[in-house]
Amino acid sequence: MQQDSQVNRKECIKFELRRVIFGTDTRLGRYFDISLIVCIILSVSLVFLDTLASIHRQYGELIGALEWCFTLIFTLEYLLRLYCSAQPIRYVRSFYGVVDLLSILPGYLVLFFPGANFTLVIRILRLFRIFRVFKLLRYLSEGNVLLRAMLQSGRKVFIFFFSVSLIVMVLSAIMYVVEGPESGFSSIPKSVYWTIVTITTVGYGDITPQTSLGQAIAAFTMLLGYSIIAIPTGILTAEISQEMVRSKDIRRCRNCLKMGHENDAKYCDNCGDSLEADL
Repeated sequence: MQQDSQVNRKECIKFELRRVIFGTDTRLGRYFDISLIVCIILSVSLVFLDTLASIHRQYGELIGALEWCFTLIFTLEYLLRLYCSAQPIRYVRSFYGVVDLLSILPGYLVLFFPGANFTLVIRILRLFRIFRVFKLLRYLSEGNVLLRAMLQSGRKVFIFFFSVSLIVMVLSAIMYVVEGPESGFSSIPKSVYWTIVTITTVGYGDITPQTSLGQAIAAFTMLLGYSIIAIPTGILTAEISQEMVRSKDIRRCRNCLKMGHENDAKYCDNCGDSLEADL
């Protein structure tokens, strides 16, 4: 009987921990997640601040100690998640499980690789939990529309980039022949760099054509860049429009028979009649 009571007590503790750590339906669970998000933001901010030379010289040791504190906190949290999870292996293989593990590993790798502490910024990925904590999951549907549109336009964008790559190679070879090493075009790879910078309208100015023919080709490349930029934007915009049409609600208003409402609409946007009865 005593062993059974100990087992039941242990299961009750695991259940309560699971409610707090994995759930947001309790006050403690909400406080836990909010505290975790604050710790993540503070931890990443310390990594950013440590890259400033003046702050590193003055507060480097303090920042290092605080980073270790956060690493220990996240390690304890990860172990608690493994302990109270109903399916630990499933958690370990999940997106959040992998991110949680990757967020603590750099803290220990720094013992062997001194520069590994800057990879702690991966902890910022843990902020995806903010969607679950603050009940923002309904906004992910808009993100799914964008993701599906990007996947649908993948082949078109690939063909576009392949074509642009060919244009870049041709223009790079021409500029290498026209300008030559004396103008900074010391090799075709260097010319490729110039062409990409010019065709994307960035124009760093570290390499510039000196001959009249080279400047004319550069002007043509700049104008070509403006035309090229509009193509992937148009492809993605068209796919997003089609995806938004496909994702529209199929409910029909019983009053005016209009379809194509927003998924979360409760009333018809045409006549104002309730749509709740048609769910």
